[in-house]
Amino acid sequence: MNWLKSVYSDTTEYFVSNPLPALGETVTISIRVFKDAPILAIILRYMKNGTDHYEKMELGKQDDLFTYYSAQLKMTQEKITYQFMIATKDDTYYYNQLEITDYPPTEDFDFQLIAGFESPEWVKKSVFYQIFPDRFCNGNPENDVKDGEYSLNGHPTIHKEWTDRPGEYEETFNLDFFGGDLEGVQQKLPYLKELGVNAIYLNPIFTAPSIHKYDCMDYYEVDPHFGGNEALASLSKAAHEVGVRIMVDMSINHTGCEHRWFNKSASFFPESVGAYHNPESEERSYYYFNENNTYNGWFGEQSLPTLNYSSMALRNILYKDGASVIKTWLKPPYSIDSWRLDVGFCMARVDQDQLHHEVWPEIRRSVKEENPKAYLLAEHWTDPIEYLRGNEWDATMNYFGFLRPVRQFLGQADEFVRRLSRFGITEKRRNAAAVAKMFIQHLARMPYQIALLQYNLLDSHDISRLHHDENISFESYRGAVVMLFTFPGTPNVYYGNEVGLNGHPRTNEGCRYPMEWREEKQDKNYFTLYQKLAHYKQNEKQLHDGGFKVIYTEGYVLSYVRFTDKKATLVVSSQETEAVEATMDVSVAGIQATSKIHELFGRSNAKVSEDGCLTVSLKPQETLVFDIVL
Repeated sequence: MNWLKSVYSDTTEYFVSNPLPALGETVTISIRVFKDAPILAIILRYMKNGTDHYEKMELGKQDDLFTYYSAQLKMTQEKITYQFMIATKDDTYYYNQLEITDYPPTEDFDFQLIAGFESPEWVKKSVFYQIFPDRFCNGNPENDVKDGEYSLNGHPTIHKEWTDRPGEYEETFNLDFFGGDLEGVQQKLPYLKELGVNAIYLNPIFTAPSIHKYDCMDYYEVDPHFGGNEALASLSKAAHEVGVRIMVDMSINHTGCEHRWFNKSASFFPESVGAYHNPESEERSYYYFNENNTYNGWFGEQSLPTLNYSSMALRNILYKDGASVIKTWLKPPYSIDSWRLDVGFCMARVDQDQLHHEVWPEIRRSVKEENPKAYLLAEHWTDPIEYLRGNEWDATMNYFGFLRPVRQFLGQADEFVRRLSRFGITEKRRNAAAVAKMFIQHLARMPYQIALLQYNLLDSHDISRLHHDENISFESYRGAVVMLFTFPGTPNVYYGNEVGLNGHPRTNEGCRYPMEWREEKQDKNYFTLYQKLAHYKQNEKQLHDGGFKVIYTEGYVLSYVRFTDKKATLVVSSQETEAVEATMDVSVAGIQATSKIHELFGRSNAKVSEDGCLTVSLKPQETLVFDIVL
């Protein structure tokens, strides 16, 4: 056995006496290694006041497999980073969150502890269910948008029957409505509980003309076609009574051009004159206007004027004041538990105004002042690490660190390679080793307590549903779903995935079909899979705050383990097109021949050998999930 593979530490409660320490608190840091490892000494190297400090770790407890070493560390500053130096008689090794080296590594991947981090711990036990409100359930047909009820840019609204096909943008201009509303969501709470959901993510619900409602007209008003403010209050009360939390989506990067503050046409709010028509209005400072009354639109889109965060008045009304937008919906009677803020990656960033690292900490403080347990999630498609240091976002939509690697493992081109295919850019399929590197490079740069809050997803309202790819079999897709529920972070189930909802992968409209409620049209194979894993995720501590270790990467077979000191979940996922056999050393994760092991779905009766190895036979594209009592 290679003892170096047994070296492990993280910042969970199993290796740090308090993963959420207060400033001034002293914590105990631990590391473990095989008992027979040729260790002379282990040194904790940490950074304090800009310089490196060294603490010899004391020999601690031993069990059947491991020896533990520990040292104390006082949180004298807001953040302390550290790595381990492991001395043998022949060499010295360096261990950080990325890897073990025999040379001094850069400090980018050091372990990190943050003093006073207000963590929404409930997120770690949550299974989120994302709802595109117009397309989930019509609970009250009386509030449906009617044919021609209003027009936007010369295009009238269209009322559709629930079983109709959504129109492409060129046909309906995001104005084809199916009647879903918040009353419908409330009616389906028993269904969601049965599925294993305990948190709901609502795409934007505030008054706006389009189906997606990212073109907000009034941040203080839930759209009447969704039931108005009273419907949100009622849904929140009912959801909380059955243990379901609520997250609401909103863009505060831009408004719609018909927003009360902007009001370009005055057709929706004839009683008011917005900033576009009134150069003297206070709201004028909320936007980027030029002298000739032209303005900055998000990505050049003139229907979405960009908000200007150099305006202190804007900051006050959006998040600082007690009656600000952000705080209002966190208060009773709405009492939402979380904000998902759209296009977070470019908010408060317009040319010379790069205000994002000033604005986001202010937003975080405002959210946590109102509810310290609230979850702050923002959208980012590429590397979001600059926002995940503990003083801005709790999490990002994890496209970069989860969705994109998993989709590549299943054989899809990376989303951004696909978008650039017009330039002739292409790529080879990514094997297990490459995917593991993509996972680890992301996890290793952030505090693990923040990694455990990341919002993992396979698809959303902005990207085609994975199961609509005709080149991906159900068995292959099943592996992605297993990873969704077992990877560090919280899983997002996009509405309808659990029944194999119809649609197509060509445009966004193809992933926004109305929910299929006719049981004869539902694929129960999907439901059974999601339900089993959702309840398992909620109930297993190793999937809430356990460690994470990749233990096998050969060809297109990937295996990793989540573990505490008592239990483990071992995932072995094959995307090979042929049957294969894989033998892996699971002792590095504390799994022994005496461990009680069973496959969650009854697919395998594999056992751990006396030397700590597990051999599994995998059918083509098969994934196994082993539940293990250590």
